[in-house]
Amino acid sequence: MKYSRRGLGLLLPALAAAQRESLPALPSKAFRFEDLPVRANGENQFRAVLRGATHSGFPLELHETDLAAGSQPHPPHKHLAEEMFLLREGSLDATVNGETTRLTAGSVFYVNSNEMHGLHNPGPDRAKYFVIALGPA
Repeated sequence: MKYSRRGLGLLLPALAAAQRESLPALPSKAFRFEDLPVRANGENQFRAVLRGATHSGFPLELHETDLAAGSQPHPPHKHLAEEMFLLREGSLDATVNGETTRLTAGSVFYVNSNEMHGLHNPGPDRAKYFVIALGPA
């Protein structure tokens, strides 16, 4: 079967829409920290808070990370979603596009879509922070 450029142009948006992850609508809800399930990876702990779509269909995800001194949650990476990191305790070395900044408790780190970024806990204490992911995973 042959496709014209016009036909392909009409088909591509439909394929892209079909590839998007279907997320449940987020309910209005209070999330008690002590009730969040904990997932461990070595000395690091993760608590998923919410993951779904806003009333307008915009993807939103929130989790908390408790990162051991001297570790990182994963190697530097990039993705379509934008992210905001809110540091509650400890310190983090936040790197975006090769530039590193030392963050202390109360600091915020924002990363645009498709920019290489990573985190490292320089220690000596654990780092606890929330991550808000905006947009498709």
